[in-house]
Amino acid sequence: MKLKVEAEESFVSLQSDCSIILSERENLLSVPSARCSEDLISIMGVSDEGKSSEEVPSRRFRYNSPVVQIILIGLICFCCPGMFNALTGMGGGGQVNADAANNANTALYTTFAVFGILGGGIYNLLGPHLTLFAGCSTYVLYAGSFLYYNHHQHQLFAIIAGGVLGIGAGLLWAGQGAIMTSYPSEDKKGKYISLFWSIFNLGGVIGGFIPFLSNYHKESGNVNDGTYIGFMCFMLVGTFLTWALLPPHKVVRNDGTKATLMKYSNPRTEFLEVLKLFLNWKMLLLVPPSWASNFFYTYQFNHVNGKLFTVRTKGFNNIFYWGAQMLGSVGIGYILDHGSQSRKKRGYIGVCTVALLGTAIWGGGLANQLKYNGEEPNLDFKDSGASYAGPFVLYFSYGLLDAIFQTLVYWMIGALADDSQTLSRYSGFYKGVQSAGAAVAWQADAHNTSPTAELVINWCLTSISYPLLLILVALAVHDKTTDATDLEGGGDKENGTAKDSMQV
Repeated sequence: MKLKVEAEESFVSLQSDCSIILSERENLLSVPSARCSEDLISIMGVSDEGKSSEEVPSRRFRYNSPVVQIILIGLICFCCPGMFNALTGMGGGGQVNADAANNANTALYTTFAVFGILGGGIYNLLGPHLTLFAGCSTYVLYAGSFLYYNHHQHQLFAIIAGGVLGIGAGLLWAGQGAIMTSYPSEDKKGKYISLFWSIFNLGGVIGGFIPFLSNYHKESGNVNDGTYIGFMCFMLVGTFLTWALLPPHKVVRNDGTKATLMKYSNPRTEFLEVLKLFLNWKMLLLVPPSWASNFFYTYQFNHVNGKLFTVRTKGFNNIFYWGAQMLGSVGIGYILDHGSQSRKKRGYIGVCTVALLGTAIWGGGLANQLKYNGEEPNLDFKDSGASYAGPFVLYFSYGLLDAIFQTLVYWMIGALADDSQTLSRYSGFYKGVQSAGAAVAWQADAHNTSPTAELVINWCLTSISYPLLLILVALAVHDKTTDATDLEGGGDKENGTAKDSMQV
């Protein structure tokens, strides 16, 4: 009997011990499970508020990093607007008679002015893939229209293709602006803008080799068919490369924050937000710089490169014109992000640097214009010797000025907000006003405006811009940005738009 009682007690004790062991085993299993879940959230992105407690592990290559996405959009623009720039930079689109190119570019920039402003809203509705693919495909049509014109000399196709390209360019540049200005962190915006600008303008450099090599033995006349076919091949590659971009919400910075919390919007919201841009004092201050930033292309391409040089030298010059843009963007990007100085102080230094260089370059341009006014000396890089050097350096300097001026304006836009929806609208507004100015410039040239008058107008427009940019730095550029409702009426996250970033 005693043995039986002892056996029962031992069994109860053993059963109790087993229960304790099983309970502790479950606790031990649950702890790593919770930790794994936390680690997975940290690695995949961010917390519910868009931030992680730890930095994303540093790797040589991370496809969802801002820098990779900036490189991709740079390559897309390398192939499409980069080649377009090389084509336009020859003067007259590579034709002896510039009338077709002037009229096509007037149609282009007229529709660009409208769809540049609307492009930000369309980007917020459709997202990057559809918007950028549709935009890039129109560049192929434009280059093809000049291939057709080479044989038939009918302007209508080129003018229609120009109008269609204006729609596509508005979509492309609104999306590009949103990506370039919203993905980088505050301390890298200047560097990333200059990185994009360098890759984009490398397209103009490579594109300059196409007419240079294919027309090397020609000193006059139109460029050959191979020039336009080469441009079209690059543009097709850029069109399909748009599908390689990631959706904005999948891009993660090195500190673990999402590059943007973009959500798809709706037409009514975008229409109202676009209308608000015309009452936004920051955008109104940007109107003269925006208008000036493409206005000078007509003069530089048609009356400097187009009139002073031989056919092969025009392509040779473009290699260095767009190469100067790469140097200029890197230089001004370094100034705008350099050192421990406040962002406001860097903005002041940037504006003053561009103002001094711009004044010197336009002064040199006026001296050159007065020297060759009305003449077409057909300067050749190989045969003209010292007389070629001065106009070449001037044209190189014009490329440098274009890059530092536009990089400065883009940096300014990037300092006004952080979210891609707001910045897509700001960038679209900039490109829309810029294109309206370009449309006026191309049509003024088509009506035989004096080249000297064009130069003076360009110099005045850029000079007016500098004090306005200083005011914008003083009132709107600060060291930090935080997500908050813009006092001037930003969007509402609940209805699908990110709220404007307020400067603090």
